[in-house]
Amino acid sequence: MIRYIQRFIDQSYFGSLVLIALALLALITVNSPLESFYVHALSLKMGFHVGSYILSKPMLMWINDGLMTIFFLLVGIEIKRELLEGELNSFNKAILPIIAAFGGMLVPSLIFVAINWHQPVALRGWAIPSATDIAFALGVLCLLSKRIPASLKIFLTALAIIDDLGAIVIIALFYSNELSWVALALAACCVVILFLLNYLNVVRFGPYLLVGVIMWFCVLQSGVHATLTGVILAFAYPLRDRDNPQSMPSHHIELKLLPWVNYFILPLFAFANAGVPLNTVALSSFTESVPLGTILGLFIGKQVGVFTSCWIAVKLKWASLPLHATWRHLYVVAILAGIGFTMSLFIGTLAYDGLSVQYIEMVRLGVLVGSFLSAIVASIIAYTLV
Repeated sequence: MIRYIQRFIDQSYFGSLVLIALALLALITVNSPLESFYVHALSLKMGFHVGSYILSKPMLMWINDGLMTIFFLLVGIEIKRELLEGELNSFNKAILPIIAAFGGMLVPSLIFVAINWHQPVALRGWAIPSATDIAFALGVLCLLSKRIPASLKIFLTALAIIDDLGAIVIIALFYSNELSWVALALAACCVVILFLLNYLNVVRFGPYLLVGVIMWFCVLQSGVHATLTGVILAFAYPLRDRDNPQSMPSHHIELKLLPWVNYFILPLFAFANAGVPLNTVALSSFTESVPLGTILGLFIGKQVGVFTSCWIAVKLKWASLPLHATWRHLYVVAILAGIGFTMSLFIGTLAYDGLSVQYIEMVRLGVLVGSFLSAIVASIIAYTLV
């Protein structure tokens, strides 16, 4: 199981470099004469029609609601594997990253709420700083690998996976639109079929993919965010072939998805969502409630929430520090948890969907500054460690 985690970490490291490059490219593009082409490309409508029904959505929607479903499928596979056979499959293994993830989601959200308390519209983004970007955070941690114990890579991986699970629950509960019960009922039928396929030990991915696409369409029409179908599909697909326990179908799918997610889907998402027009950014922009709440939530809230919750858990003897790790090592990882890039941007697009584009730009500004600040400060502190 460790080799699967190591392969995941290695892929995340190189993928994070591509992610950073595309985010910077988006910033350059938006602040150049190419801005109009950037905006036009993301607004370009694409779709299909079946009979009299027409589905036509902007390119940005196909990226955020379509391609990101594949990202959530990968996340779901990772969560399922860790819960059943990995670092989260027992209480003793899971307790510290679970407590750390809970603290790391609670404190940033409270900071955002405190800053935006008297602004009901802005308050909709309360969950933005609660997320940790697993690829970006692991990428930075790998750059610091000679100064940080290997056990903390596994700890951060587990923390980020639990964090993603929490984000999935938040999206399902708080960022769904007015529900269509007919579409939900059809989606529920698809879920039943998926788990029936699992019960029958169907290990070919084709039948799951076919039902999953239909389920995605139904969920898209239901008002629940369509990317959640990726997680459902992941949990339905068998981890192991019961007729041949040495065969791991989910792992084969994961190996095929990892390069596409890390080198295409997430970088494309970053390019589509990280464009901030800097000509409108002034010092006063950082004191606006949404970017301020996001920056403080990610940079201050994450490190305080993760580190304090771990300290309490260890002092109460609920858990122990990871192997060869010191409190200073753990503090560096707690700061790295403030890199909320992908999932924070994603939650931000859901929170302010249909509102002024100014809100999305404020989210992007806050997430970029909070995430890069966390990465830089964690790196500086790590290089002071002996």
